[in-house]
Amino acid sequence: MKRRTFIAGLGSAVAWPLAVHAQQAGRMRRVGVLMNGTATDALAQLQMKIFTEALRMAGWIEGKNIIIDPRYNAADIGLARIFAAQLIGLMPDVIFAVSTTNLTVVREVTNTIPIVFHSVSDPIEQGFVVSLAKPGGNITGFVAYEFSIGGKWLGLLKQAAPELSRIAVMFNPDTSPQSNFFLRSIGAAASTLGIAVTPMLIRASTDIDPAIATFARQPDGGLILPTASFMVSRYKLVADMANRHRLPSLGSLREYAKDDGGLMFYGTSRDDSIEGLARAASYVHLRGEKPGDLPVQSHTKYETVLNLKTAKALGLTIPETLLATADEVIQ
Repeated sequence: MKRRTFIAGLGSAVAWPLAVHAQQAGRMRRVGVLMNGTATDALAQLQMKIFTEALRMAGWIEGKNIIIDPRYNAADIGLARIFAAQLIGLMPDVIFAVSTTNLTVVREVTNTIPIVFHSVSDPIEQGFVVSLAKPGGNITGFVAYEFSIGGKWLGLLKQAAPELSRIAVMFNPDTSPQSNFFLRSIGAAASTLGIAVTPMLIRASTDIDPAIATFARQPDGGLILPTASFMVSRYKLVADMANRHRLPSLGSLREYAKDDGGLMFYGTSRDDSIEGLARAASYVHLRGEKPGDLPVQSHTKYETVLNLKTAKALGLTIPETLLATADEVIQ
């Protein structure tokens, strides 16, 4: 679905009391936003547009009754910390934090300013909230994945590449500590499938090629990329290297298979992800509700994207059963 179609349908996703309150509010409200990537990244631009448009449709007009202060971490934990401190210094009414990295650094500098998160996996397991129904504290938001999805990722990759006997899980441990939880569920599934698991820790773009080349020296390997802001900005490089070294690979954002040439994606559907951003805007309520009383919400729709062009280049014949269940097949 195209960007304009999504945005056109946002009105139903935003709570109507926002518009009423926005019209009545006498003072300018302020929202700090900490995003992944850079201001020029296509995904970051889309997320910001959806978020601000949802606020606008609820009556919050930038420059009229609301100030939005966006910052982009460029997949750099140090920069994220600097921007988190900057946003707190602006004394916002609420902070919108996209990703575990950003939520972590914002939580480090405030336990009083309301925080709404998006694209964070299993916030209970990570210690951000005490429960989904009653998160408590100053944090609430929208869950990306449960960590158990790691087993599903491995199972799908095994279906696509039946000879798979080794799997590398690539992530930057500095910016994506949550990947250790995904690694755990991947390892549990791997033990039942007789697959060896290797953590592939990447801290710089220059680490990617040698790490993949070293792992690929042995046959029957594959690659999984859990949710990780550092890796997303390097998806194209990872896909190119994985394909060059004939490693079947799966990414946790659909762009990995659809745009960047990776073999597979399985995760939150595009519709559900964008709907979640709009609903997150409704949680940036500015009406006095306590974040701890607003339930954490989860995505419910998932999809599989398969890149057949990549499969053919890797010498893989995708089973008909897997093709039949795919939501999108890239020819």
